Amino acid sequence: MRDFRAGELRLLIVAVTLAVAALTAVGFFADRLNHGLARDARALLGGDAIIASDQPASPAFAAQARSMGLAVATTASFPSMGRASDDKGGASRLVGVKAVSSSYPLRGRMRLSIGPDTPVQEIAKAPDPGTVWVDPALLDSLNLKVGDMLLLGDAQLRIAQVIVIEPDRGTGFASFAPRVMLNQADLAATALVQPASRVTYRLAVAATSGSDEAVSRFTDWAESQIKSLGLRGMRVESFASGRPEMRQTLDRAEKFLNLVALLAALLAAVAVGIASRDFADRHLDDCAMLRVLGQPQRSIAMQYLIEFGLVGALASVAGVLLGFAVHYVFVWLLAGLVDAALPMATVWPALFGIGVGFTLMLGFGLPPVLQLARVPPLRVIRRDVGALKPASIAVLAAGTLGFAALLLAVSSDLTLGLIAVGGFAAAGALFALTSWLAVMLLRRAVPESRAPRWLVLATRQIAARPAFAVLQVSALSVGLLALVLLVLLRTDLISSWRQATPPDAPNRFVINVQPEQGEPFKAWLHAAGVTRFDWYPMIRGRLVAVNGKPISPESYVEERAKRLVDREFNLSHAAALPEHNQVSSGKWTADEADGLSVEEGLAKTLNLKLGDMLRFDIGGQTSEGRITSLRRVDWSSMRVNFFVMFTRAQLSDVPITYIAAFKAPPPSPQGASFDTALSREFPNITNVDVSASIAQIQRVLDQVIRAVEFLFGFTLAAGLVVLFAAVTATREARAREFAIMRAMGASGRLLAQVQRAELLGVGALAGVLASAAAMAVGWSLARYAFEFSWNASPWVPLVGGVAGALLALAAGWWGLREVLRRPVVETLRSAMVE
Repeated sequence: MRDFRAGELRLLIVAVTLAVAALTAVGFFADRLNHGLARDARALLGGDAIIASDQPASPAFAAQARSMGLAVATTASFPSMGRASDDKGGASRLVGVKAVSSSYPLRGRMRLSIGPDTPVQEIAKAPDPGTVWVDPALLDSLNLKVGDMLLLGDAQLRIAQVIVIEPDRGTGFASFAPRVMLNQADLAATALVQPASRVTYRLAVAATSGSDEAVSRFTDWAESQIKSLGLRGMRVESFASGRPEMRQTLDRAEKFLNLVALLAALLAAVAVGIASRDFADRHLDDCAMLRVLGQPQRSIAMQYLIEFGLVGALASVAGVLLGFAVHYVFVWLLAGLVDAALPMATVWPALFGIGVGFTLMLGFGLPPVLQLARVPPLRVIRRDVGALKPASIAVLAAGTLGFAALLLAVSSDLTLGLIAVGGFAAAGALFALTSWLAVMLLRRAVPESRAPRWLVLATRQIAARPAFAVLQVSALSVGLLALVLLVLLRTDLISSWRQATPPDAPNRFVINVQPEQGEPFKAWLHAAGVTRFDWYPMIRGRLVAVNGKPISPESYVEERAKRLVDREFNLSHAAALPEHNQVSSGKWTADEADGLSVEEGLAKTLNLKLGDMLRFDIGGQTSEGRITSLRRVDWSSMRVNFFVMFTRAQLSDVPITYIAAFKAPPPSPQGASFDTALSREFPNITNVDVSASIAQIQRVLDQVIRAVEFLFGFTLAAGLVVLFAAVTATREARAREFAIMRAMGASGRLLAQVQRAELLGVGALAGVLASAAAMAVGWSLARYAFEFSWNASPWVPLVGGVAGALLALAAGWWGLREVLRRPVVETLRSAMVE
């Protein structure tokens, strides 16, 4: 208690409290955010798990789900033609029909209105029998309004609501067509579903309680049934396996949140280690006196063990409470960005925070303090003996292994954790070696006879204590490495997210444009104000042979491979590589006679490799080519992409149509809408509006990005405060050194110059080292953990060096300014008392 009342433990308590607060604030918020994102993403899926099939699922699946206490809903989706009645003009249009059961939707809520500029209501129910809900685009193209009748097959159904948001809207072309949603009870009356109809059936299940255990048991049962009964065309989708366009983004978000927490733990370890060593250094003389008075080593060690255990408990609990309070700031800020409240946090972040607090205190704070028990009694009369020694190899190994386990636990991702732990371990060794070499060079690099006096004193002061200088530079470098890594990855990660669905992402896909309509179609787009668009020929072809050997669905074991071989591919050709594709292996050669470029995922599924010869049946004609390159395609980019492309500008004697993708101009308050005018000018085309799906994806992306920015800002601030603590941990040692210099006649101005030079030099070196290491670790994390292409600017080390120097100078000015103002007599008297 004496140490606590005297303020000896203040820095240590602040470091641990801040570390636990940072971790738990991130943990509480990330826990709630991840649960909220999972909930919203499940709304995009339509449930907690989905049985998707091309035939209605056996009633046994629904019965099994209900027996496990799960809610069940079913949907049937397919493309068809919807039309207006003759008295309304009789216009028709391709629509995406979706028949839903009365329990739909299980997750999320429908957002509906009764027309433009009318209030939007949220409901969780299906349309009433005899009615339909439709997309606004359908009303516009068929010149209908709410209350009119829509003819769908043999049925006439009344338009009751306009769909604003459909939570589980898919990404297939049938889903991109204007939606017509009806009650499943009306499906038979339409007579649209016949034995040969291509319908996608989905059986959705959702937990009625907060646990996902029943969902997991059901999916395991369903997968075993599908496999054992050989049910072709049926698959299980869940949040983890379905909706890849959302899964990739949410996985990256979760990994970045884990990285933020990991780096906060790293910063905390640096601060606790420095603060505890400073604490031990202050108590050397006290322990020497205790040894003189006869207190045994075991008693002294037990005293500090109990003291640090109590301090660890106090700081951990305080940090958890502070973190819990701070995370509500994030929730408050996020409340304006999301439509629904986040779920409550679990107790796991609190328990983990307390565990981290004890790990930091006992694993990094206690080892240097336990050396106090071995201080010789002789130190009472000889101050040069009994100084703290570097930790033993065993202690360092134990601390390193414990910290590695801590970081792996925080990361919750093996690849992310291993890259971070390995990268920081290698960086730490590199920092120590480089800083030791720099200290050795200082003795020769600054000539004492010609250099300014302040520079000579600064370099000699650093070189006089090489071990301490190495420790200080390494600690600052590790702390700056965490901050630079956060800045670089945060900036480029968010940039990669935004590039996936940028503000000008295409929201219209037009297919079936005939070759003779190509130039008039492009001219019409330019006249309408659309100047940027994807434009590719599209060819329907079936893969019939690989390396001269005929193939069929029976040639493959994997279900996806069977489905791919059993259908026609959308092929294309172009002399230039599409700008949104990347060649992952091989080489794209323009106008190569038999060159083919294959999407790498397709190549993996069908066991294709560079040099393989592929033969396609295109409208009864065979066309053959050799795989010369594999492409990486981002299917969530909302751009036109193809599995296979011929690498030449012209492909003669094959039937082709064209596909275009573009962002439609905003609606005009006067005259016909863009879609209506386009359909009237080119009545044979199919115009697919994907704006609703893009808006939904961008809304979730914005939610994730804003949340990541909030977490980043808090952790950055926490890291800066921890670095401040690390820089100022040597306040008393500096005060004694400067007091001696001032007693010998040095002016306050000279000492201020010495302090500035030392801080700038140490900070600049730490910044350069940290930036260089951050580039290497960041590239590895981006490439192997976050899975996006990233290369840092070569200016990063220079900027990092300047930033490190300025940060060290600012922290030193704020934390060490009292050192230069303290009276010499007071400092020397205090040193004599110690």
